[in-house]
Amino acid sequence: MSSAVPLITLHDLSKSYGQGDAKVNALCNINLQINSGEFVAMMGPSGSGKSTCMNILGCLDTPSTGQYLFQGEAVEQLSRNQRALLRRHYIGFVFQGFNLLARTSALENVELPLIYRRIPRAERRARARAALAAVGLEGRESHTAAELSGGQQQRVAIARALVTEPAVLLADEPTGNLDSERSHEIMALLSRLNRDNGITIIMVTHEHDIAAFAKRTLHFVDGAIQQTAVNGASL
Repeated sequence: MSSAVPLITLHDLSKSYGQGDAKVNALCNINLQINSGEFVAMMGPSGSGKSTCMNILGCLDTPSTGQYLFQGEAVEQLSRNQRALLRRHYIGFVFQGFNLLARTSALENVELPLIYRRIPRAERRARARAALAAVGLEGRESHTAAELSGGQQQRVAIARALVTEPAVLLADEPTGNLDSERSHEIMALLSRLNRDNGITIIMVTHEHDIAAFAKRTLHFVDGAIQQTAVNGASL
């Protein structure tokens, strides 16, 4: 896939559920472009469409109409298996719940996506150690989830998402289960990864102080992007 085109382009993209009187328009004619290296936050009340948009970006759902281009490839034209491969090789996920294997070490948790890719053991161990070091957990490789704080568990989850070297990291309420201090630590980490490593991040959040870490904020209302803010200036 070429890096000369935008990483993500949505053109007149809509998503609806149900039919007739039960029809719900979750997204309405969304037009959006996200370039490699951006850090974008999505905000809006429950039911505004931000989570539906995130699911489509992550190839977990498909649009009803319109176009989704990922590095120039028309995602809506891909088969289910092709979307799964795109998701596996190009997209990393971080969720509100850490989703770690409780009795498994941090290193083994981070290795897991590489096992699915059939990466040789020595290589995946080295890559997992490097990913943990990148999120500030060097020396914690053998600790299980129960031996780590909430903030440390989320760092493991971020390392697991990054170990495959994805084109984009999708973060869905990544600080939702953390207190304010730990939340800001995680956001400082994501900001550093974006700034220093050029990792593209798209994040859903309800919290304005968390969205402020992003370079651009999209405000969703009733399935549409009503406002975009860049560095505090509304567009």
